[in-house]
Amino acid sequence: MRLDRRSRALLFAAPVTIKDAVRAIAALLICALGLAAQAPVHLEYLCPPEDIESFGLTCSPEDPCPVFLELAGVEAVGSRLFLTGNLHTASTTLFGILEMSDDGGQTWTEPVPRQRFTALDQIQFIDFAHGWISGQRNEPLPRDPFMMLTEDGGKTWRNRPLFDDEKFGSISQFWFDSRSTGELVFDRSQGTTIRQELYGTMTGGENWEIKETSNRALRLSRARPRDSAAWRVRVDAPTKTYRVERRSESKWESVASFVVQVASCQ
Repeated sequence: MRLDRRSRALLFAAPVTIKDAVRAIAALLICALGLAAQAPVHLEYLCPPEDIESFGLTCSPEDPCPVFLELAGVEAVGSRLFLTGNLHTASTTLFGILEMSDDGGQTWTEPVPRQRFTALDQIQFIDFAHGWISGQRNEPLPRDPFMMLTEDGGKTWRNRPLFDDEKFGSISQFWFDSRSTGELVFDRSQGTTIRQELYGTMTGGENWEIKETSNRALRLSRARPRDSAAWRVRVDAPTKTYRVERRSESKWESVASFVVQVASCQ
């Protein structure tokens, strides 16, 4: 860390007053914080013309289409971090997004291609190898829910649809107790009418069998309580970023941040 001329003078000139010493220390702290601060991650999206046409966007220099990032879930596997979410405009879901960091949030990559008209939601790992992500297509209503499965710690993923035929709705909750057994709630509610279905798997999410249908909201009793989470993502309005935070004793520490608006298509 290099000091500017004034800071060097304040530190080494004699005599040094208390006020000068305080100023020198403040300069050192500001310099150190500047080095330690990590710039928010800005996901790349270049608004190719074929996307604007296929998604049916009406964008122009006079009336551009902002593209926003939404982060929905976070999971830690050792020092590896995963984030799920999507890119969307004000009215259209563009791509499902999966972000991965192998260095505790310093740098990020996308281990799978972005999926069109898709949103990725919840994520869970049961051990260092086996994990799941829930998602669905939004065109514009949620439909065709699926699970993404990994058996190598998130290096590769594959999609497994919940149904063979098209169905409207989304996975509101899922939880795995082991590599093979798990449950999920499929939400088919419309408006004020609640309709949910409970499914179970004994094959690690390869296939699912219905266990219950209800006109009341279903809850998985064995799912992780929200207040026990060690990680979270939240929107920080003043900086217009998502913050990825880790619980440390009684407070939350910021590990990384992501810019909310990633592009402005014209």
